Amino acid sequence: GLGVGLHAPEAALLRGMVLGQDEAIEEATKTDFQRSGLAHLLAVSGQNVLLLCTLVLAIAAVTGVPLRSRLVAAMVLVAAYVPLAGAGPSIQRAGVMGIAGLVAALAGRPASRWYALGLAAAVTLALNPLAVGEPGWQLSFAAVAGLLALAPRLRDALTRRRVPGPVADVTAITLAATAATAPLMALHFEQVSLVSLPANLLAAAVVAPIMWLGMVALALAQISPGLAGPLNVLCAPLLGFLEWVAHAAAAAPLAALPVRLGGPLGLVGAYAGLAAAVIALIRVRRRVAVAIDGFAPSAAGRSRPDRFRRALDARRGTGLRSVVVAGVVAVAVAVLVIVVARPERSVRPAPRELVVSFLDVGQGDATLLQRGSASVLVDTGPPGGPILRRLDEAGVGRLDLLVLTHAESDHEGMALPVIAAHRPRLVLNGGAGWRSAVQRGLPAALDRTGGRSVAARAGQALRIGELRMRVLWPPPRARSWRPEGNPNDHALVALVQDGAFDLLLPADAESNVTAALELPPVEALKVAHHGSADAGLPALLERTAPLVAAIEVGEGNTYGHPTPSTLGALRAVGQVVRTDRDGTVRLHVADGRMRLERGA
Repeated sequence: GLGVGLHAPEAALLRGMVLGQDEAIEEATKTDFQRSGLAHLLAVSGQNVLLLCTLVLAIAAVTGVPLRSRLVAAMVLVAAYVPLAGAGPSIQRAGVMGIAGLVAALAGRPASRWYALGLAAAVTLALNPLAVGEPGWQLSFAAVAGLLALAPRLRDALTRRRVPGPVADVTAITLAATAATAPLMALHFEQVSLVSLPANLLAAAVVAPIMWLGMVALALAQISPGLAGPLNVLCAPLLGFLEWVAHAAAAAPLAALPVRLGGPLGLVGAYAGLAAAVIALIRVRRRVAVAIDGFAPSAAGRSRPDRFRRALDARRGTGLRSVVVAGVVAVAVAVLVIVVARPERSVRPAPRELVVSFLDVGQGDATLLQRGSASVLVDTGPPGGPILRRLDEAGVGRLDLLVLTHAESDHEGMALPVIAAHRPRLVLNGGAGWRSAVQRGLPAALDRTGGRSVAARAGQALRIGELRMRVLWPPPRARSWRPEGNPNDHALVALVQDGAFDLLLPADAESNVTAALELPPVEALKVAHHGSADAGLPALLERTAPLVAAIEVGEGNTYGHPTPSTLGALRAVGQVVRTDRDGTVRLHVADGRMRLERGA
């Protein structure tokens, strides 16, 4: 019912906004929403509960339902909405806070939002104590804490400067939530959106209408799916506008800043700096207010310098504290800048031997090749993945070569942050011609870092130090070529060679592609497409006879990767490693010998 009458992309976006079901949303759209700071619209949370309560209470009031009955009805619907929307950490928190507020209203008492937030934390952790370690739980509670602590002050400051109320509301909410969650976003996703404020200001015009129309359509669909159609169609232009905002903002230069906090200590430092900055700003504002008040004319029309001097004298005792606060802010900012801008941080020395690292980046691909001072990265993993942290751990400075195998976000999702942080000299682009968010932003990113890009085609041979790479697929394309079909079938397939060692990297190209390629026996194989079902895999293994097979796959992924049939076929291989269980796996190759290092 929800989405009937809409094209598939708009229907998927509507279900994502109303129910948090983002599985069918195109990966390029998800990337746009994340880079533009609009990803919160795809995660059901407090905004959904607030809009639901507003809608229910308004309809009930218009139809003459008594106040107490309205509040009870809203509570029942909120309680029903939480499991319907997936019962994730953010909607659990929002549901508890919403019901707590409605109970307070029913009892005729003012609602304590901080109490409601604490109650929500207690309830969600009682249901799942491990939720505290989940990014969704942390971000949800940090965002609300930021809204409660900062948004009212920001709104007051904006309205005093005659900013219109609706604009002040959206600006204050966006700034407060962004400030409160930025350190966590940096820790977990290694990037922070710089365009979230303008994007949210534009999106605010259509979010509430989309949600309300979608919620009513969802209710009508329970009676008959066809009843939801007209309301879904009304959402179409609004959804189109929202997609345009996300796309335009994500394509802006420096839309997202790559940030590395360096673990929990960096997170603590970032929040300490944020708190110190807020305290310092409050102190400055108070001093300015005192100065203005001191110079205000008296009743007789004369200024009051004596009063101004007394006010300053009264505040001199805070001078030392202000200096200390300013110092703390300066140190925190300096530490944060060092952590953010460290392009050459090295944890491991450059290896003399060949080291192939199958990186644990979640449900995506990223393979690092290091030999002496040469470093090559093949794919970057999904948007928000920990690739920057993994490159830090491997001691990577500037990349000699970045290979993007194809235009799927689980392979190229972090390409732009990687380019900004590690300035690859060359990008071998297997996704050239496709219109993903990364491909659209690639030219500008390389312009800023001085790199260049070449489209991948079969027959190319590259040499980076002692490493050699041959491109086996895709075939050369005519100028009139236009992307069509499954991007996996156009993915770059590469053979890496170092002395007598051969490594086959097929990306997501399965046997329908590799069966036609001339492949030598290899020592190692990166299993195609995260270990998805492939009837031609046994034949590929027989042809290439790898001694080691690596599956790059995310723990608990919803795709069922790797499949039982793939694991069964891989029994013929000497050693099989997988990043969901083994973490990052490093294959050390020296003097004709191979050594595996799991959990590296």
